Amino acid sequence: MRRYLASAAAVGTALLLAGPVVAADMPEYPEIPEVDYDIGGSFYLRGSAALNLHWAPEVKHPWDADDIDPIVEYGYGYSWGAGFGYETGTGLRFDGTIDSVETKGLKITKDDGGLDDGDYTLMLRSTVALANIYYDFGLGGDFSYSSGAGGAFGYVGAGAGLAWNHAETNSPWGVPVPVPTGGNVSAAAAVMVGVGYDMGSWVADVGYRGLYINQINNAPTDPTQEGYFEIDNNWIHELRGTVRYRFN
Repeated sequence: MRRYLASAAAVGTALLLAGPVVAADMPEYPEIPEVDYDIGGSFYLRGSAALNLHWAPEVKHPWDADDIDPIVEYGYGYSWGAGFGYETGTGLRFDGTIDSVETKGLKITKDDGGLDDGDYTLMLRSTVALANIYYDFGLGGDFSYSSGAGGAFGYVGAGAGLAWNHAETNSPWGVPVPVPTGGNVSAAAAVMVGVGYDMGSWVADVGYRGLYINQINNAPTDPTQEGYFEIDNNWIHELRGTVRYRFN
């Protein structure tokens, strides 16, 4: 019996001594990092609505170079539109938008002693397509912002594109030649600034958009036509609300 116990003790001691040696010879495998399945950005759909004021400095009549009328009253109206975009997750986002913009009431008053004296007011309908870029930033002590993080944020942005304009003019009653209706295509641009709240899949914001339309006219094919007019450097100032929905 003692012989068996002594043998067992010898075997156990050998295993204890050999364990550290075997462990030291085991290869060490590097840790495999976890896979990050988050692409960091998301696509989104957006819808917007706005109230606006329309301003421009003057109305020109190219068929009579001396006939320039200062605008005496702002126009007013509204816009609505939709768009599709992508945000990178780092604060930058990009989208394309199409808006229907309507204003009325932009007014000039002619008082030259002629038969065409009186008040003329513009009714404008434009379809505006813009490509836009924005930068979102957090509000509070930390200005870093990532999409989907939640909470309040601010943004600035700019856009460029085209405006398809349709212009109608309310002429005074009894004028010899009422101003004809017409339209044109013009370069357009925009600047934006505002604040919003990120709720995850849904994002809402409200802000200012200054929409610039280079020229509005009513007869682009015949600039010598009597009654032809053009309005350069139009600014449409908007208070605009937007809702976005993220796909991922």
